[in-house]
Amino acid sequence: MRLIVADDSALLRDGLVLLLTEAGHQVVAAVGDGPSFVAAAAEFQPDCSIVDVRMPPSNTDEGLRAAITVRQATPGSRIVILSQYVEVSYLDDLLETGAEGIGYLLKDRVSDVADFLSRLEDVAAGGSVIDPSVIGQLVGRRKTQQLLDDLTPRETDVLSLMAEGRTNASIAEALVVSEGAVEKHIQRIFAKLNLSPGEARHRRITAVLTYLGLGR
Repeated sequence: MRLIVADDSALLRDGLVLLLTEAGHQVVAAVGDGPSFVAAAAEFQPDCSIVDVRMPPSNTDEGLRAAITVRQATPGSRIVILSQYVEVSYLDDLLETGAEGIGYLLKDRVSDVADFLSRLEDVAAGGSVIDPSVIGQLVGRRKTQQLLDDLTPRETDVLSLMAEGRTNASIAEALVVSEGAVEKHIQRIFAKLNLSPGEARHRRITAVLTYLGLGR
């Protein structure tokens, strides 16, 4: 196979190049940042690319966003995300380009070289190989989103104001309703988010974290 390796760690990048070359594959480009990967993919049209999530210039999810750019520019491009982190912020967007030819593997869970090479070949052939930990987080996030989608527009407004740190009185003033009405909305929010009765402040914080995508 003709491959591209994109990882900002020179040590890991060179190690992958050596491993893939010894396995009989041709590494047509080895780059260390998102824009360079996008450019190399356009130039070389590889059979498959191995991409880290966190690379310059942002050092956050640059690799994942670069992968989306490549898939949008060349639909069907085969890409294996090989990362130390489970980063799902843009993974839905990547999967929306089609699940075929997509892999997401965690570096610390790749312990067998032969198995890694086999998974790489599966993705290059159009298969989908996603680590169970990644699937678990995707499912969890989608369930949380479904819970949030069950909120009424007014309940969403209340939760949004809660996230701003406002008291019930302040929320009531902003929405021009009574504090009693706000309290009823909050109780319904707790119920819809499956937050069992308990210490009120704890449930309030958990609801806000869920709204912000940081909880559950």
